[in-house]
Amino acid sequence: MVWRRLLLDEHPHVATSLNNLALLYHSQRRYAEAEPLYQQALELWRRLLLDEHPDVATSLNNLAELYRSQGRYTEAEALNQQALELRRRLLLDEHPDVAQSVSNLGELYHSQGRYTEAEALNQQALELRRRLLLEEHPYVALSLNNLAELYRSQGRYTEAEPLYQQALELRRRLLLDEHPDVAFSLNNLAGLYRSQGRYTEAEPLYQQALELRRRLLLDEHPDVAFSLNNLAGLYRSQGRYTEAEPLYKQALEIREQRLGVNHPHTVTVRENLANLRTQLASEQ
Repeated sequence: MVWRRLLLDEHPHVATSLNNLALLYHSQRRYAEAEPLYQQALELWRRLLLDEHPDVATSLNNLAELYRSQGRYTEAEALNQQALELRRRLLLDEHPDVAQSVSNLGELYHSQGRYTEAEALNQQALELRRRLLLEEHPYVALSLNNLAELYRSQGRYTEAEPLYQQALELRRRLLLDEHPDVAFSLNNLAGLYRSQGRYTEAEPLYQQALELRRRLLLDEHPDVAFSLNNLAGLYRSQGRYTEAEPLYKQALEIREQRLGVNHPHTVTVRENLANLRTQLASEQ
């Protein structure tokens, strides 16, 4: 690492580089590699900047998000709360970083099924982002999507749909069609339609999301596996088993390669494929 060679280990630029490399590994779902780098960055920022600095809050937030991605909710919650309290103390309530911490804590509660707490925080984050960033900002689209996801988890489909649609339209307008967040919105809206049995509306959206992810992220990315699994699930819901099976197999191969054979996402696809094969065998 260039900064380490030039500045030695005790410099904020080294912490920034550690954090940025961790973010890259995190985005690639390389969690075991990301964690020690996030931890080193946090320790270094605390030592150099003390605890009362926005960079410490950023580091707490990033490590919390990593833990949430792994289902380590107890560890994540403590860090999320520390980051939120620190940002509120340093930046006051009217700051985009406070909105980020509010949003992340809301998403953590959503992951735990704590829907009442999650809804209040997601609504706060959306209102704060609209006030600070105006309507035309990708973080507003993110908050719309998060609130829609929460409503879908509760079966509140009529409330979720317009939020998903607003998020998709906003992302297309701000990011154009060639962006991973557009694929994310396409996938989520498709998931809503699938939940409602609106399969003919869901299928083209799932296909668009898969094609976009393949084009932007290449074939071996975990998000491609996510799209393959979702499209296979749609086909399975329709009894189109022979179309579903190769998609599940492709998704499983990517996840085993990129996430490992025991990762929860890998296990989910393996179980989906096994259940599909059981259905196929019972019908022969």
